[in-house]
Parts: sequence; C-alpha cells; structure tokens
Amino acid sequence: MDDPRPLAGLRVLELSQIMAGPTCGLMLADMGADVIKIERFPGGDDARGYRRAGDSGLAPSFLMLNRGKRSVALDLRTPAGRDALLRLARRADVLTENFRRGTMERLGLGYERLAAENPALVYCSISGYGPRGPLADKGGFDLILQAFAGLISVTGEPGRTPVKPGISVADVNAGLLAAFGIVTAYVQRLRTGRGQRVETSLLQAAIQQTYWFAAAYFSQGIVAKPMGTAHPLIAPYQTFECADGAIALGGANQSNWERIAQVLGHPEWIDEVRFANGSARLANRGELERLMTAELRQRTAAEWIRVFDEAGVPVGPVNDIGQALEHEQTRAVGMVIEAAHPEGGTQRSIGSPVTLDGMSSAATSAAPRLGEHTRAVLREMGFSDDETEALLASGAAFQDERPES
Repeated sequence: MDDPRPLAGLRVLELSQIMAGPTCGLMLADMGADVIKIERFPGGDDARGYRRAGDSGLAPSFLMLNRGKRSVALDLRTPAGRDALLRLARRADVLTENFRRGTMERLGLGYERLAAENPALVYCSISGYGPRGPLADKGGFDLILQAFAGLISVTGEPGRTPVKPGISVADVNAGLLAAFGIVTAYVQRLRTGRGQRVETSLLQAAIQQTYWFAAAYFSQGIVAKPMGTAHPLIAPYQTFECADGAIALGGANQSNWERIAQVLGHPEWIDEVRFANGSARLANRGELERLMTAELRQRTAAEWIRVFDEAGVPVGPVNDIGQALEHEQTRAVGMVIEAAHPEGGTQRSIGSPVTLDGMSSAATSAAPRLGEHTRAVLREMGFSDDETEALLASGAAFQDERPES
C-alpha cells in the first residue's frame, strides 16, 4: 500500500455520532484507517447541525472531528438498509456504535449476529453508563456523566457553586479509550484471527479522570471539594495573579519550591515551619497563596515568566484558546494543520496528538458531505452496479451527487 501509516488498510464502519465515537474514528483515521461513517438521512450525524450564528456550509464542529472519513447514507429502518449494513460488516475490520443498549439487537445487527457473519470483526460500543448495571439502559450525555462521576463537584472556586469543566472530558476521553480498546483488540486479532467486543462508556471515561481524588477517598474517606486551579497533593501548584494577568506556577517538588522562594525574594520561607515540606505547605496552602500573591502582583506575568524560566521553575502563561492555537510551539508539534474543505480550499484543524518517528500522521482529506461516498463504498465492498443503483432507487441509501471533495 502507498499509505505508510500503521493502520492503513483497516476498514472501520462508524455508526457512532456527535463526539465520543467520532473522536475514536478520528484517532483511527489519523493512523491510516479507512473510516466510513454510516449515517441516517436526511440529517446524518447530529453534529452536522451544531452551528453558531454566522456558520455556513458544514458545521465547523463536524468538520473538526470528521476529516479523513467517508460518508455512506443508509436507512437502517428499512430491510434493504439493514441488509446493506450486514454486507458491509462482513468486509469490515471494525464497527463502532453508540446507540442505547439493545438498539442494534432490535435492528438484527447486534454483536452476536455480526460476529457470526464476520468472526474477525472488532465491535466497539460506546454507551452512557456502561453495558451492565441498573442504569445501563439510560442514554448518556457529557454534561450528565460529568455530574454523575463527580467531576463537576471538584471543579470551580472554593466556597462557590461547582461548575462544569469547560471541555467535554467524558466524551473526548471515551473516544480515546475506545480507540485504545480497538487497537488492543486488533493486535489480539492479528494473533488469533478472531475479533471481539470492546466496550467503554462516558461514565467509565469520566471516573477514570478521578484517580487522585479516588485515592484520597479510598485511603482516608476524603470527599474532594472545588479548589480552583490548586492541586490536591502539591502546593504551590496553581495559577497566581500578577500585575496584568495570571501565570501557572508549579512547585511540584522540594527543589522547585526552594527556587520559587528564592525568586520571590523570601529565602526564609524555605526553613519556615509552615512551608518546610510538602505536607506543611498543603496544610497552610491559604497562607502560602496569600503571601505569594502579594509578591507576584508587583510585576507583570511576562516578567515573572522570564525570571522563573531562568531559575528553572515550571511556569507558563494562562493563554486563551486563540493564544494557545496561534502559539509557535503548538504549530511546532503539529497540533494545528491544514485540512481540505469539502467545498474547496483548506481549513485549519486540530492535528493528531501522536507522532510516529517524529512525523505527524494526521489525515487531511475533507470531512464528508452526507452520503458523499455511498456509491463508491458500496461498489468497493462487493455490491454490483445494479445492486448499488437499486439500493439508491429504493430510498434505502442516499448518494450526494455532487463530485467528491
């Protein structure tokens, strides 16, 4: 194959939509997999409709998560549409879905049926609450599962109402875990020739984020509360106000703490009983923060970053999203790329967070229009021309007749 990426030739049917499943598919596409979105019509993936005022064409959020994929539009409510998916699954390596429990089984397309047709298939389900337990039949959304898993309870400022983390922690992490599970199952398939079912959920993905909070609860029964940007086990390790903004400062160990005290002009803090070691600093975090903030407010963030960098102290600016995306370091590691736009030209996108041999493997072909590749994919996967056209004519499948982007 011409594509040198490690998953080139892996064929993935993506029945999942919105964020968690498409994140998984994007990770696989960046590593070379042929990710084929199986979408209903009209409408397709719900994320196609996630637009702000002023957005035109395909929604930017959809474009971000679906570059490098192809779209096949099938109506799984019809027998012909279901039969078409079954035929596609016979030639696929991986299938991902995020329907409620039992949906695929009711369609006659559950794991047992598909595995009987294709024993090598890796079948990945991403659910809200997981495949078992009293809440397994409930649907799941990122906000709801962040709340359920306790993430919202530890986010925000002390003494104020907890808030949701600004990012979709459960969705994105579930996608990453699904991709990890799929690749793990694929490695096993290379050894045994057999696929298996991979399962993860937004609940599991959110709970996984609580490692250190869970350790405190299991060991001492401590139920964590919001701490702003502070760390539950390290002080000082948080953001601090300066004369014109804020910086993030990391006293992650004793030597870093001693450098901080020296830079701030208070070497006496090093031997001060309240701050002499990590446990003492944690116990007296409020007083330490007050004293440090009084000094840090005397100079600008840029000045403090310079002197802390010179002293070898972990420090950084508190960037907004634009500043982070435009920074030369972000570009240097390939996290902003140019991808093709389905309506012509290119668009900026988030790149792959993994490089291989120092090179980015990000897929840069355009996110697909709904049904853009239906005819081509059906023919590639064994449908005759007559069968393909009959399926389209019946309304069980849809083809966007504009030229492929």
